[in-house]
Formats: sequence, structure tokens, C-alpha cells
Amino acid sequence: MRIFLTLCAALLLLSGCERPPTDAVQHGYRGTGMAQIYNPRTLEQQASLNEAPVPIPSAGSEGPKASQIYKNVKLLGDLSVGDFTRLMVSMSTWIAPEQSCNYCHNPANFADDSMYTKVVARRMIQMTRHINSDWKNHVAETGVTCYTCHRGQPVPSQIWFTKADQPYGSNFMGDKAGQNTPDRTVNLSSLPNDPFTPFLLKAENIRVGGTTALPTGNRQSIKQTEWTYGLMTHMSTALGVNCTYCHNTRSFQTWEGGPTQRVRAWYGIRMARDLNNDYMNSLAQVFPAHRKGELGDVAKVNCGTCHQGAYKPLYGAQMAKDFPELRSDPASAAVAAFCLVPCTSQWTGAGLLRIRAIASSAPVDRFRLDRGRLFAFWVSASPTGSSNGYLGAGGPGYRDAIDRP
Repeated sequence: MRIFLTLCAALLLLSGCERPPTDAVQHGYRGTGMAQIYNPRTLEQQASLNEAPVPIPSAGSEGPKASQIYKNVKLLGDLSVGDFTRLMVSMSTWIAPEQSCNYCHNPANFADDSMYTKVVARRMIQMTRHINSDWKNHVAETGVTCYTCHRGQPVPSQIWFTKADQPYGSNFMGDKAGQNTPDRTVNLSSLPNDPFTPFLLKAENIRVGGTTALPTGNRQSIKQTEWTYGLMTHMSTALGVNCTYCHNTRSFQTWEGGPTQRVRAWYGIRMARDLNNDYMNSLAQVFPAHRKGELGDVAKVNCGTCHQGAYKPLYGAQMAKDFPELRSDPASAAVAAFCLVPCTSQWTGAGLLRIRAIASSAPVDRFRLDRGRLFAFWVSASPTGSSNGYLGAGGPGYRDAIDRP
């Protein structure tokens, strides 16, 4: 009997471990522990869940515009009827393949706005455009579409709501803050199970306890540290990676010498916070009660909403390139397209590029430097670049104390 109980205990302990084999992929200097550990069986499952659908070919921009044919087209009215229909059919497939058009539209009157799902979908199109045009520091040129989050489901599988307070007994000992309440959000650990409200809704500092005695230096508490670990655990699971995907093993807190993914994650955290506050929360009066959380808040996004276990959503499939109408809002963009052109003046070691509108000869005041840092610039009407400003101490080639053409 004792042997039997021992075997049962051993099996119980081992049930929390992954069985071999696993693969280790080095992505840093040898001997530094900069490696990613992957389970081939998990990767095989993830591959089937991250296949991007084949896009419907574009119908072209010729022909009448959607706003000329259909009523109450508040977005996408500049598209041709063919491309407008293509996007609507694609959205039905991405979001509600079973209900199709009827999920958002009143079949008796497609112009009717009485269905909350139509109002939400309109706002989500604006959000998608915002991500693709304003958050390229995170999504780059890959971009997102409705399918990135929905994957053929009306409600994305990975969303979150703010959790209610969890007092200890009569609240004499304060609030548990979600600790010791196992939740899949933090891999069933004892860490606080709502790391999203402080970091992806509010703008709390993501910090761990300092190495100096209080009150000097870092004043963050152990509770704050555990909240941070809760968020990091979520990010690791959401992307299917371990800590070294973003952090330097020699010093987790330092940015120098660490993977570039940490910078992209920094932007990702702020992107999620932006989307939750400016887009999701703006729909609080639109969503019905059965679509809200226990505190009456709307569903919100986190890393898992898009990534769903993959280090890149859909393993980097560039769905957005096939739907340029989801990349920017022509009504709010002063110029639809830009290209980088070299400036007339360059210096050794750093090439200055100026963004110029394709459809206009006027330069746009946005710069990107290659191997250099921009200290200052001025706008000049002269091809020589003269500023017409006063020179502090003159200089060779100047006739007087003013920088004239």
C-alpha cells in the first residue's frame, strides 16, 4: 500500500511537467543561457491554430463607391462596391462564419443600426486602422485584421475583465489582490491573478523590488513585484516563449545587450493600454449586460488576444497587406502614402532621410536617421539649406553673422 501511495504521489508531481523531448534554440552567446525551449508537440498544435485564411482577391477600385450605392455607410464609403463587399464577406468569415451577415446586420434593413454588434464592428474597424497606422513600433508592416483576434469566433477566445475585490474573511486582514487563487491567467500559480488592470488599463509602473534598503532607490513593494511577475507570466504564455525571449540572462533589468523583442514588448504594453482605454471602454454603453464582466466593465485585450500562444500572431502572416483599407483612415490622413527619400545634405556615418508625400512635393516633418541621432533641424526655402538665422561665432564661407543663401 505504501508503494502504491508513493507511486501515486510521484505521478501527481510529474503531471505538472512536460514530458520529453524538448528542443532548445540558442539566440544569444554560447554559455549565457540565452535559449528558447520548445515542445514539438505544442508547436504542432499551435501551427494548426495559427493558419491564416486565404484572402479573397480584390475586385479593384473601379466602379461606383459603396457610399453611393448603400445607405448609412459611415466607414469604408470610399471603397468600390466590389472591394466593400469583399471586406464584408471576409469579416463575416473571420468573425461569425455561422451567422454570417446576420450577426451584425438586420436582414430586413441593412442600414439599421439597432444591433449592438454593428456599432461595435464599426468601432473595431477604426481600432484596426489605428493599430496598423499608429502602432507600427509593435505590429510593424505585418499589421492586424479582425481575424488576428477573432479566429472565426464572435468573441475572441482570450479577453479579460477586471476582477472584483477578494477580501480575507471579514476584510480584517485586507484584500487578497488575487493572490493564492489559482487562475490560468498566471498559470495556476499563487501570483495575483489580475495583472491586467494595473498595467494594461491603468498606467502603474512595471517594477520589481529594489536592491537598496527603503526609502532610497526603488521603493516598489513585494506586492508590486508579484503583480509584475504575474504580467510577465501571462506574456510568456501568450507568446509561447520563456523569459529570455525579451530579457538578458546576465541582468534582467538592464536594456543594454538584451534582445530587441523587449523594445517591441514595451510598445505592445502601451498599445494594449491605449486600445483598452480609447476603444474598448468607449463601448461601455453599447455592449449589453450579458457581454460585460462582474463589475459591469467591457471585455478588454491583452497579449494573448492577438498572439494566442505564438511569438508572432499567426506566425507573422501578413494579412493586412491584402486589405489596405484596414491600414489607414483616408478621411483623417492628410496624405495617403509616403516614401523615404534622401535629403540633399548628408554627412559621413549617418544618412538623414526625409519622408516626402508621394502625391505632393511638400516634405513632411518626420525624420528617420540611419546610424545617427538628430540634434536639431530647421526649415529652409533655399536649396543650399541656409537658415537666415544668426551665427553664434561665424564660420568659414559666411559673409557676415547671418546664414544667408
